[in-house]
Amino acid sequence: MIDSNRPVLLVEDDEIDVMTVKRAVKDLNITNPLHIAGNGEEGLKYLEKHQSELPSIILLDINMPRMNGIEFLKQIKSHSDFKRIPVIILTTSKEEQDRYDSFNLSAAGYMLKPVDYTKFVELFRAIEVYWTLSEFST
Repeated sequence: MIDSNRPVLLVEDDEIDVMTVKRAVKDLNITNPLHIAGNGEEGLKYLEKHQSELPSIILLDINMPRMNGIEFLKQIKSHSDFKRIPVIILTTSKEEQDRYDSFNLSAAGYMLKPVDYTKFVELFRAIEVYWTLSEFST
């Protein structure tokens, strides 16, 4: 994704979804290191600890304990070092307010997680292609 030397940060609390993302990354031969944070607080700690090697993209769930995705997004978009990291919301939430809040906080995308693995891989491939093309056009 984006820069193959930079990591992808997945902020996700559901172990099955984490395993699904790991499997899709492997199946699509994505070479970026994948780092997992189990909630928004862990995601912020990761970013603060790794400021010299920030992720090329953040994949973010909304419904998480301690600090949910919207709270995490508010935090990073108000931080000068983190606000330009593209964030894709990957969620099961169909709540219009969640979608509105995400885009209002400059999320780069809002995608519903498909239950079917094949459709999930297609979604992940679309994210990869979009960001790869975006990188080459800049």
